[in-house]
Parts: sequence; C-alpha cells; structure tokens
Amino acid sequence: MTSAIQLSTLYDTDLALWLSETAAQLRAGNWAEMDIEHLIEEIEGLAGRDRKEVESRLDVLLAHLLKRLYVPNPQDYRGWENTIREQRKQLRRLFKQSPSLRNYAQAVFSEAWQDALDDVQANYPEITFPQQWPHQKDIDDLLSTTFWQP
Repeated sequence: MTSAIQLSTLYDTDLALWLSETAAQLRAGNWAEMDIEHLIEEIEGLAGRDRKEVESRLDVLLAHLLKRLYVPNPQDYRGWENTIREQRKQLRRLFKQSPSLRNYAQAVFSEAWQDALDDVQANYPEITFPQQWPHQKDIDDLLSTTFWQP
C-alpha cells in the first residue's frame, strides 16, 4: 500500500495509478493514509463534469430542435432528428443515474436556450427564431415531445 505523501506525489505523475491506489486504500479502510485533498478535488470534479455534460447536451438538443422546427431544409431533417434522439437518450441516462441532475437541467434551461439560440442565429441569419422557447420548459416534455408533428 501507498502512504498519503506517496499518493499525493503519484496524483501529479500518474492519475490512473493514483485512482487505483486510492480505491485500494478506501477498500482497505486505510483512512490515515488517504490523500484526502486530491480525493475531494476528484469528487468535486466528477460532479462538475456531469453538470457540464447536462449543459452541453441540453444546448445541442435545443439547437437541433430549433433547426428542425424553423429551418426549412427537409434534406437535413433526418440528421437533426437523429441528433435530437441521441441527446434525449443520453440525458435520460444521466438523469437515471443521477436524478438530481434533472433539477439542474431545469435550473440552467434558460442559459442553454440562449446559447443554442445564439448558435443557430449565427448559422442561419436569414431565419427568424423565437427569442423565448415557445413550449413548456418542462424537462420531461423536452425529452419526449415531437414538437414538429401536429
């Protein structure tokens, strides 16, 4: 086993080995030998990574919904719909693993909407897009409704 000082040094030189050694320390209950500061940093990083993924997928989903709803390019519909389905699927998986991320998605909806709107307006300056999401901002609706079908 590795001491806390050795683990701390290992963290800077071989993250994969640090993770393996840290997991072994946790399993063995060697609390005194743990590299607590880096462990806390990694746990916080995991939480941040998941939130960032939710933001990114929500942004992509909204951008593709906007394109599918407002850009009259039927030859692109299939690709946009495929992306919409994939983003929805990945968001559902994230929410299944971490249900609290659903609340986070709701909290960052307006920011993701604005980012998506800015992107599609830059790419399609000739199209008039709504300045506000024209449907309910409910995450369940966003993950399931086919907005372009009557």
